[in-house]
Amino acid sequence: MEELKQETENRVALYALISRLMMTEVDEKFLEILENDENLISLFPNYRNWSKRKELTTKELIEQQYNVDFTNLFLMHLVPYESFYVRDDQMIDSGGGNPVIELYDALDFKVELDKARVVSGDHIGVELEFMYMLCNAQLKAIEADDKEGVCELFQIQKGFLKDHLLEWGSMFLINAKRESRTPLYHDGCELTLEFMLSDYEYMNDQLETFCQDVA
Repeated sequence: MEELKQETENRVALYALISRLMMTEVDEKFLEILENDENLISLFPNYRNWSKRKELTTKELIEQQYNVDFTNLFLMHLVPYESFYVRDDQMIDSGGGNPVIELYDALDFKVELDKARVVSGDHIGVELEFMYMLCNAQLKAIEADDKEGVCELFQIQKGFLKDHLLEWGSMFLINAKRESRTPLYHDGCELTLEFMLSDYEYMNDQLETFCQDVA
């Protein structure tokens, strides 16, 4: 269980990072965390080597580069909502009939729309935060030696990735990577897509090995 705990802690950290990046504009605290962790910044190779980081202050980078890019990608030109991609009429569905929001309600996951600067809970940043919450719950199950709980959460996580984030999020992330104007969001979109795909494979492996033994 110790190895599983370490892997889950890493998953918690990554889902926390990418959900925050997709949810709202970055601030100095976020960039400080990213830049002071060698493991994290190594996941952003173009950003790490970007010359403008040496030419401009952090405040200037945020105001002149990152905020502009975030607005372009998440508020103006692209639509980071699942319902836009899966509904025939391409309408954003923020109502109770949205299957994503129904799942949140069933698992007592509360979305603070105003704080997150989103209009519906099926925003990519919120869906990634939901995965973060599920991984956090799994970490507690591991610490409690609740193997059945761990496996149940693997099933929920795998289902949510398969039916939701991978179903539409991959298309959004490919578009966002192509439209991005800064290495921060270019690398962030690439990292998010690659991590979701690898995490799905990881969960399949765990369900076939660890959880088979539990069953």
